[in-house]
Amino acid sequence: MALITLAFWTFWSSVAFIAYTYFGFPLLLALRAAIYRHPEPVAGHLPPLTVIIAAHNEAPVIEGKLANTLAMDYPADRLQIVVASDGSNDGTDDLVRGFGSPAVTLLSLPRGGKNAALNAAVATVTDPERILLFTDADTTLEPAAAQNLAAHFVDPQVGGVGGNFLYKGGKGDGERAYWSFDRWLKTRQSRGGSLTSATGQIYALRRRLFDTCPQGVADDFYISTGVLAHGKRLAFEPAARGFGPVAAAQREFGRKVRVASAGLRGVRLRRELLNPFRFGFYALQLLTHKVLRRVVLIPLLLILAASPVLWIDGTGWWKWFYGLATLAQAGAHLAALAAYILRDTSLSRLKPLSLPFYFDMVNIAVLIGLMNMIRGATTFDRWDTQRSSGS
Repeated sequence: MALITLAFWTFWSSVAFIAYTYFGFPLLLALRAAIYRHPEPVAGHLPPLTVIIAAHNEAPVIEGKLANTLAMDYPADRLQIVVASDGSNDGTDDLVRGFGSPAVTLLSLPRGGKNAALNAAVATVTDPERILLFTDADTTLEPAAAQNLAAHFVDPQVGGVGGNFLYKGGKGDGERAYWSFDRWLKTRQSRGGSLTSATGQIYALRRRLFDTCPQGVADDFYISTGVLAHGKRLAFEPAARGFGPVAAAQREFGRKVRVASAGLRGVRLRRELLNPFRFGFYALQLLTHKVLRRVVLIPLLLILAASPVLWIDGTGWWKWFYGLATLAQAGAHLAALAAYILRDTSLSRLKPLSLPFYFDMVNIAVLIGLMNMIRGATTFDRWDTQRSSGS
C-alpha cells in the first residue's frame, strides 16, 4: 500500500511539474502580454552599429557573410564589422584581409575560445553609446535586419534586442518545432516584459551594457542577460530575421551537452536575476525557462517509473488510465529509439519518429549538462564549427 501511495504522489506531482513548465507558464506569459504593452520601435532610428562576428575556421562561409552584412540596408558611414578569428588555420584570416572593405576589421587571435574572441572584439569598440550586433558566420541576415533591431533603441529603457533566427532547408523537424514554440514564447515575453535571453545568431545591445563574458558559459545567454542585470529591458523583434543551416539532430548530441552545460553555468553566474524582489516576474521567467525546462527529464523518468506500478496495482478505470499512460510513454521512447537506429535513412525524418527523438535527445543532453555543471566540468571552453552534413 505504501508503494502505491508513493507512486501516486510521484506520478501526479511530476505531472503537475511538467504541466506548469510546458503549459501553465506559457499561459501566464500570454495573459501578461495581453495586459502590458511597451513603446513601439521607431523606424528610421539608425545609431552607429558594429557587427561582431566570432569565427573559427569559417573559410567556406566568411566571404559570403561579409558580403551579406555589408549589403544590409544600413548607412555605410554608421556600419562597422569586426571579425574575431579565434585561432583559425584554414585561411579564414587571409580571406577577411583580402575582402577589400574599409568597414571590415580583422582581429587575428590565438586559440582561446569563442567567449575570449567576443571579449576581444568588443574591446575594440570604444564608444559606449554604439550598438553591438552579434551574429554567427553561417547566419544570413535579411537586408532590413539591422534596421529593425536598431529601431528599438529609441526607447532608453531598451538595452538589447533579440532577433528572429530561422532555419533554412527542409530537414530537422524536431529542432524546427522546438524553435517555433520558442519564438511564440519570445513574442509573449517581449510584449509583457523582457526576453529571457537572446539567440546567439542575431541580437544587439548597447555597448555600455556589455559585461565581459567568462569562459565556460553560453555567450548569448550571459551577454544578453547583462541587459537585465543593468536594469534595462531585452526586447524581441520578429522582423529582424536571420537564417542558418539546419543542424543534423543525430550529430548534435555532443554540442547540445556543451550548450546545456554552459547555459546552466551561466544561470548560476547570473543567479542574482532569480531574486523576485529585485527582478519581479522576470525571476520566475528565468527559473521556469532556463532551469525547470532543463530538468524536466527528471519528472519524466519518475512518471515512467510510477505508471506501471499504478497500472498493475490499480483498480477501476484508473487502472486503464495508468496503463494507457505507461504504453504511451513506452511508445514515444521506442519511437525515439527507432529514429536513432534509422538515423542514416529517410525514415528517421518522419515526424512520429523525429519529434520524440529530438525531445529525448535534448533532455538527455541537458541531464548530462547538469551533471557536468555540478561536478565543475569545463570541457566546453573550446568551440568548433558546427555544420549540418545534409544527411
